[in-house]
Amino acid sequence: MNFFGKKRQTGGAAPTPAARGGGGGGDPTSTIIQLRESLATLDKREDHIQKKADAMVEEAKKKLAAKDKKGALFSMKRKKMYESEVEKIMNSKMTLETQIMSLETQIQNIETFKAMKAGKTAMEAVRKGVDVDNVDEMMDDIREEMEQANEISQAIGQPVDGAEFDEDELLSELNELEENDLEEAMLSKPGAAALDMPAYALPSAPAGGLQAKGVEEDEDEKALRELEASLAM
Repeated sequence: MNFFGKKRQTGGAAPTPAARGGGGGGDPTSTIIQLRESLATLDKREDHIQKKADAMVEEAKKKLAAKDKKGALFSMKRKKMYESEVEKIMNSKMTLETQIMSLETQIQNIETFKAMKAGKTAMEAVRKGVDVDNVDEMMDDIREEMEQANEISQAIGQPVDGAEFDEDELLSELNELEENDLEEAMLSKPGAAALDMPAYALPSAPAGGLQAKGVEEDEDEKALRELEASLAM
């Protein structure tokens, strides 16, 4: 029997906070959605009350024009009341916006942390089986192989026994041979040096040639001998 006039609940679980309108939960995304809905509701309420405050100003003006000073004063009091409510709503909106921003930052931090953790795990997987000592040992092996390869190349490129000559000595011998050949050519052919002279160093030959000049000199001598013979007679 219930002496307080209330029906006793029999069976069933007690209502959860969500069922009582408490809302929430541990999901930040759902909480942000709920906060944004509340923010939208406050926006509508702020706009509605602000219109009422503006209406009270117009009402006060009309009553003042009708010499109803008391009524005009009452309208201004109501206007102040609405403005006070608007200020409270604005403060509530600021609180909601701050919470939304904080939750979004935390969600971003969580996502960043997950990405960094995934990157660390991937780096560990890539590095698995490779440490600094193994890398140093491998680099030493590579350097050793390269040095051996260079030594093999140098050994292959060296001439065999008996095929190595002194290039300076060979060049000196070659120059001596050229000088001897030039000297013999000059001694055996006196006119050879003149023939080796460049074309621009030789004087130009007369138009009639050397042979024509010699013929002309013989005719003069012949005429001179004939003159001497005629004088001797």
